[in-house]
Amino acid sequence: MHTLSLKELRDGIHSGQFSVMEATDAYLNRIGRFNPELNAYITVTAETAQAQAVAIDNRIRQGELSGAMAGVPYALKDLFCSQDVRTTCASNMLSNFIAPYDAHVAAKLKAAGGVLLGKNNMDEFAMGSSNETSAFGNVRNPWDTDKVPGGSSGGGAATIAARLAPMTLGTDTGGSIRQPASFCNITGIKPTYGRISRYGMIAFASSLDQCGPMAASAEDCAITLNVISGLDERDSTSVDRAVPDYTATLNDSITGLRIGLPKEFFAEGLNPQVAEVIEKAVKEFEAKGAIIKEVTLPNSHLAVPVYYVVAPAECSSNLARFDGVRFGHRCSNPQDLKDLYERSRWEGFGAEVKRRIMIGTYALSSGYYDAYYLKAQKIRRLIQQDFVEAFNEVDVIMGPSCPTTAFGIGAKTDDPISMYLEDLYTIPVSLAGLPGMTFPVGFAADGLPVGIQLVGNYFEEARMLNIAHQYQQWTGWHKQLPTAFA
Repeated sequence: MHTLSLKELRDGIHSGQFSVMEATDAYLNRIGRFNPELNAYITVTAETAQAQAVAIDNRIRQGELSGAMAGVPYALKDLFCSQDVRTTCASNMLSNFIAPYDAHVAAKLKAAGGVLLGKNNMDEFAMGSSNETSAFGNVRNPWDTDKVPGGSSGGGAATIAARLAPMTLGTDTGGSIRQPASFCNITGIKPTYGRISRYGMIAFASSLDQCGPMAASAEDCAITLNVISGLDERDSTSVDRAVPDYTATLNDSITGLRIGLPKEFFAEGLNPQVAEVIEKAVKEFEAKGAIIKEVTLPNSHLAVPVYYVVAPAECSSNLARFDGVRFGHRCSNPQDLKDLYERSRWEGFGAEVKRRIMIGTYALSSGYYDAYYLKAQKIRRLIQQDFVEAFNEVDVIMGPSCPTTAFGIGAKTDDPISMYLEDLYTIPVSLAGLPGMTFPVGFAADGLPVGIQLVGNYFEEARMLNIAHQYQQWTGWHKQLPTAFA
């Protein structure tokens, strides 16, 4: 059953081929079998999932429930609040936090009849590119358990790669869906900023964070986007714009599609093994009638330093609420209020989170705001303008998601700059607020997966999903499973 797509699972349930309970138990059994090795889940909600499955089976039989997600199991990154379920952000700061309400996307999936299997491991407060900063231990890549799965949505990527759920929701701030999707041979999409509500999503960097689905195929991502997209008045950044049926255009022809290749993304820094796989995929698109054109993003080389001013500045503000007073970890026997704040935060946060809080606080401090944060925001606008000009010439932009394949666990933990550069190609897209996605296009000479990044214009997720789906109709990379988890 784990080899079925989300669509095939849904159709099998609705046709009576198998029950919601059978599908739920199949995935819970796989989680019990493989999660100890992969550490992809922090919390498994087995009892509530089985109770949900019984209730949904009854509703389907009585004709009370149908639709895109009815009866389909799924997982959530552990920064989406889930009512009465532990929501940790992979941090000691929230290790015992039980959310009193559902995030907007969690509520939408629940209302659509989905069955929550559990909460995926992640980098602490979504800060990391390898899923090694989690207070609950690092996640392992199913393709090689000595390698990282990418981050911060690495638990979700490993979950889909090993088929411990047919779909999960991740978040992408600077590439945290697209980079792990590349490392783990799965499909993941970061929609346009504002397309999906951030209500109930524990914030890292509010002007960058965006929720998106991770699944085996573009079609499964499209089905999920239909459920979770749309205006939410509780989120001031949620956009009031009609939501198309993302599945309706999946089979449209790509003949005549203008694909732009940013010359900056194919320059020094890209591993030759990765470049070879990406270039082969581009030629496949050309053979199917797409028009390939070189474009330029002249300010993209500034994206990483800009991001590591903007994102830490926003994180230092967002994480100020975790002070040991209202909720979260509180130190024992504080001597006074200052001691309470200092020790609660020192004990609750991990090293990478502390590093980013300090960088962000410095960038926002008196005398440095104009020199760092304000200047970074101005350059961010230039990066956005580069994309605007590129989209005057092409329909979509294509290139690598990451400069390398998955690297070894521990290989970059002592070199934060090298770790930050793993997001070299994904960060510009996030700074511009554009939609981006990754889907599998093959394997490098080292035997590890390679994903290609596709970038669309604002609110053109349907076009991107159509392109990825067409590629997945003539190739089978997205169906390949790691041998040990097949």
